[in-house]
Amino acid sequence: MAPNRTNFSNFTDELRARLSIVDVVGKRVPLTKKGDRYWGCCPFHNEKTPSFTVVEDKGFYKCFGCGEGGDIISFTMKINNMDFKAAIEELANMAGMKLPDFKPRDPNIVKHEEELFNICDAAANTFHEKLFTPDGAAALEYLRKRGFTDDMIKKYRIGYAPKNNIIANKFAGSKYLVDAGLCRRGDFGLYDFFRDRLMFPLFNANGKIVAFSGRSLDGSEPKYKNTTDTDVFHKRRTVFGLNFARDAIHRANRSIVVEGQIDAIKMQTNGFGETVAPLGTALTDEHIAILCKLNRNITFCFDGDGAGQKAAARACSIMMPFLRDISDVRFAFVSGGKDPDEILEKNGVDAMKKIIDNAVPLVDFLWELANKNFVVATPGGKLQAEKFLDAELDKIADPELKKFFKQEYDKRKFQSWQSWKKNKEVVKVKLPDIDAITKNTLIYIVNNFPELAEKYLDFLGSLGIDFDGDASGLNMDLAAAEKFIVSLKLHRYLDKLNSQKRELTNQWLETGDNSVRDEINNLDAEIEKYTEKLEVLLTI
Repeated sequence: MAPNRTNFSNFTDELRARLSIVDVVGKRVPLTKKGDRYWGCCPFHNEKTPSFTVVEDKGFYKCFGCGEGGDIISFTMKINNMDFKAAIEELANMAGMKLPDFKPRDPNIVKHEEELFNICDAAANTFHEKLFTPDGAAALEYLRKRGFTDDMIKKYRIGYAPKNNIIANKFAGSKYLVDAGLCRRGDFGLYDFFRDRLMFPLFNANGKIVAFSGRSLDGSEPKYKNTTDTDVFHKRRTVFGLNFARDAIHRANRSIVVEGQIDAIKMQTNGFGETVAPLGTALTDEHIAILCKLNRNITFCFDGDGAGQKAAARACSIMMPFLRDISDVRFAFVSGGKDPDEILEKNGVDAMKKIIDNAVPLVDFLWELANKNFVVATPGGKLQAEKFLDAELDKIADPELKKFFKQEYDKRKFQSWQSWKKNKEVVKVKLPDIDAITKNTLIYIVNNFPELAEKYLDFLGSLGIDFDGDASGLNMDLAAAEKFIVSLKLHRYLDKLNSQKRELTNQWLETGDNSVRDEINNLDAEIEKYTEKLEVLLTI
């Protein structure tokens, strides 16, 4: 008996989200882009003039000669003369997904998911209403100062989670509060996961609220606290603002990726409707796959500080396997310690447009990375830089595009690296901030204690570590893991204080300016204070 095609509704939706129809069809049909469509000669009938078209953002193909049309599944079935199950298996292999069992979806699971949607929507309404009460006055004032209008607040359904257990109490009869990530179960019953936070609902592709991101208002860590993964929400596969940005991405022929929710909202409401953001600091290959399915032109816009530069370098590395000859990938940086929100507020839309328009193409950005991170003035540094470039270029799937990059860099290497001059200024090698043992320990902690990852999100994100790796062979409990993070945080803060003290001491010795001594004394007090904290921590 042939399997029922409705059995894989969720799985096939995921396949369509992961795989671009241009990539699937392009393996069998040479395609040329004209406007917003791709054209080629139909593989299902003989023709010399292309009448076969593929629309990437809609996920379908159509031949105007023979009438054949469909999506990636129907194309795979017809081109390979295979049944539905075999086509799904082939596409799953392409997407790197595990094929689930051919079983009808359990009605109870379907009902469970609908209940999660419903409770999230009801919670969003509650948070939104609370924002306009005396309890939410501080949160509303914060939004006003950040330039949020009532229309913006309503559109994005922004709200406020008070300090009490408003969700646990209001929806006490619901069985889905824990499953939806809204509440946790403690010794004395349910308590709200989000408290005293500005609430940003997270929408799926269909516009349904599936989770929340709560921003602290008092400076407490973590700055942003996200719903942990649920049956309807997966952080690695959720792009903030995408449900609002789809049409704008199509019209602008690109997407813009910024670092945070507020930046994304302010960009969208100031003429850059194609802007989206990952959740937290970690951009994933799933995020890139989703964006590339809509449009392969992406501009990454990050802060110009060290953390932003590291985020851009990581985005570049993740982007490499998704590059095609039609891709236009660029990197823009907001300098002066500002973010897009601040630029828009203080300098206006024209200033932000200038930053985006002057974004650096990927081919130049990758070249800059090689020159910044290695001492290309020496033979050894050149070799390291070449190995770095080769490793990144090996990720490119299109052999012709890979060849172009290699030829371009070979030309640049000949022009810039052809001879080593002894007196040439040496570029300092930027050593990694975190040693291998510490890095592996942190990867282990993040993978095994997601609650700690959420709690110390800002600190962990500032380290520039790729947490997608695997670290095995360690055995830590929650207390030991948190102790490790806190001690590392204290060590790094003390290093910063001691560095400032050394600079001020040198300044004092050189100038004799006694006013500097007060600053040094203040630093000594701060160093003593946090050294005592570290000593206490290490004795626990």
